[in-house]
Amino acid sequence: MSVVTIERVDTIALRIPYDHWAPKPTFGGIARETMDCLLLRVTASNGLIGWGEAFWGGWQATQAAIEHWVAPLSIGQDVADVGMTARFERALHNFGRSGPYVYALAGLDIALWDLRGKLAGVPVHALLGGRRRDRVAVYASLLQYNGDVERVRRTVDRALEDGFGHIKLHERTAAAAMAARDVAGPDIPLMVDANCAWLPEQATAAVGAMAAADLKWMEEPIWPPEDFAALAAVRRATGVATAIGENAGSPLDFPKMIAADCVDYVQPSVIKIGGLTPLWRITTEAEQAGVTCAPHSPFFGPGYLATVHVLAATARESALERFYCELAYDPCGHVVPIAGGRVEVPDAPGLGGDPDFEAMQKFRA
Repeated sequence: MSVVTIERVDTIALRIPYDHWAPKPTFGGIARETMDCLLLRVTASNGLIGWGEAFWGGWQATQAAIEHWVAPLSIGQDVADVGMTARFERALHNFGRSGPYVYALAGLDIALWDLRGKLAGVPVHALLGGRRRDRVAVYASLLQYNGDVERVRRTVDRALEDGFGHIKLHERTAAAAMAARDVAGPDIPLMVDANCAWLPEQATAAVGAMAAADLKWMEEPIWPPEDFAALAAVRRATGVATAIGENAGSPLDFPKMIAADCVDYVQPSVIKIGGLTPLWRITTEAEQAGVTCAPHSPFFGPGYLATVHVLAATARESALERFYCELAYDPCGHVVPIAGGRVEVPDAPGLGGDPDFEAMQKFRA
């Protein structure tokens, strides 16, 4: 059987208008006017296309890393080489052990899984040992409303009407959390992501004030996020379950946070941590330690699909994160449409379906 190699690696940056029914939140201090997305389109020597996705934050730097370093390294490499991205990470380590180069490798790694599934004629979850469930629950991850309680109430109500059975806020006040609980009622799982809002000496009081909202988890309450000892202290003092990991700089951080007894739900992000390969390793190692993996996934491309496959194959069931907003274009929404707060796990080869190449042209950066 002839070797199938990488023939071409292209990047496609998208800037997608969206509406979350409020003034736009900020990201990095700048209003987030669009949902940005950086896709990789990997062409194999036999003509097959694999699709990947790299972290969208500061996508211009990641795009440059792909075009000037990762793509040249990739050309001619065997698609079946499962050690490829780890080898590239080591080759490029002087550029940083996290950030644009690792995001670039994440996009390549996801595309390679897509290609391998297509070559084998099986869905990615089959390459992970097979799916354990046919459907995956989805939680509505609300964007930030900056403490506007009435907007929080309206949007929670809207998400429930759309069939979501789990809600997450990006808020920092007990009033917002209590308003969401009031609308959702006692039985809907409710989470809060504080986006590293508080210094350790502030966090216990802030998290404790939200405890009355009966949170499933408090996400990223501490700055800096890698202060695992401080987070463990907050967890003990408040009794509120914690979720961290989207800001992890390396897969090696996850065993450290588990050992520090500071986390109930680990949250690696497939498009930041280096791709599906490390995401699956983190998931299985966490489960062996008795911790649930609830991957970070507020994005809309092949990385979102890769996360669905992981959640289908993992032993511990967890819900899929979905940013709750209206998009002008949803790159992979047609592959896993949300119905009744769930998605069907795709069974087509690879990730299960490709983004619409023609439709995306209107939104290219």
